[in-house]
Amino acid sequence: MPRIYIDGQEIMAAEDATVLQAAKEAGIYIPSLCYHPDLSTFGGCRVCMVDINGKLVTACRAPVTEGMVVLTDSPAVSLVRRVTVEMILSNHNPDCQSCIRNHDCDLQRVSAFVGITDENLASLRRGMSEVPTDKSNPFFDMDHSRCILCGICVRTCQEINGIAAIDFSHRGTGTRVSTLGSMPLVESKCESCGECADRCPTGALAFKIHERPSREVKTVCTYCGVGCGIYLGVRGDRVVSVRGDKENPVNRGQLCVKGRFGYHFINHPDRLKTPLIKRDGKFEEASWDEALELVAEKFREIIEESGPWAVGGISSARCTHEDNFAFQKIMRQLGTNNIDHCARL
Repeated sequence: MPRIYIDGQEIMAAEDATVLQAAKEAGIYIPSLCYHPDLSTFGGCRVCMVDINGKLVTACRAPVTEGMVVLTDSPAVSLVRRVTVEMILSNHNPDCQSCIRNHDCDLQRVSAFVGITDENLASLRRGMSEVPTDKSNPFFDMDHSRCILCGICVRTCQEINGIAAIDFSHRGTGTRVSTLGSMPLVESKCESCGECADRCPTGALAFKIHERPSREVKTVCTYCGVGCGIYLGVRGDRVVSVRGDKENPVNRGQLCVKGRFGYHFINHPDRLKTPLIKRDGKFEEASWDEALELVAEKFREIIEESGPWAVGGISSARCTHEDNFAFQKIMRQLGTNNIDHCARL
């Protein structure tokens, strides 16, 4: 393990680590905008610039070597970072209050760290993307005025999903993230998984429906048999968000379009809230006691007459994983393995 020195602190780094990774492991903050631990290094934002043995290099691409001396906040480093962030902000939408990433934005954090002030920005000629926001996708929007061209969404689509629905297009000051031929997202080969929006460090890729939860509940997605781990964001008695569980060995935080966005039915006003029993050919509301007694009676009659294998149960992908587990356990206690599940929606 190479021994390196970051701001005078001796650190034992992993042999194949970069300076940025070694600093993170040691709890030392080096600002960055285009780095993401799930993706290959890009080195495009230049915000993670550090001084290594007297030379300015990007920390995300610099491998550690024995005896390396790193300065993360020298005057030269601070100047490069500040000017870089100023140039990014000069072309960035200044309306943070309406952005879903407000107070959860990497650009805000980096700007605060490098000490950007109104005086810094006043000396710059501000511009903004004139490309209209792409609102065609049913789940998220692409707002070019908030894009910092970090490439995280591009690499996510290429490296994680293997779809490559988006890439950099045009040149110079007109460079932007776009689909093939600049067609709307909904007409491209985008699968609407939302992985790009989940990793976007700003509000450039923003979920259309977004509420911040007051708490989260760990569970398993019920849509198919893969078993992806998820966290349901809860606010009051409503589920308002879903995010992938990065510790889950099945999906490692990744989700498909159904797992990430298919939760709005939970709070839908058309959902049944009381049991229904069919009387004289019409469904009528009943109490839970009535319904349970009826089901128990019918089960008893069938099992006594034909045995437990005459009973079967169909569970639902629109119930929780825990409820489905309880359901299959009930059926097996009745003595039957005739259990199916509709996780093929």
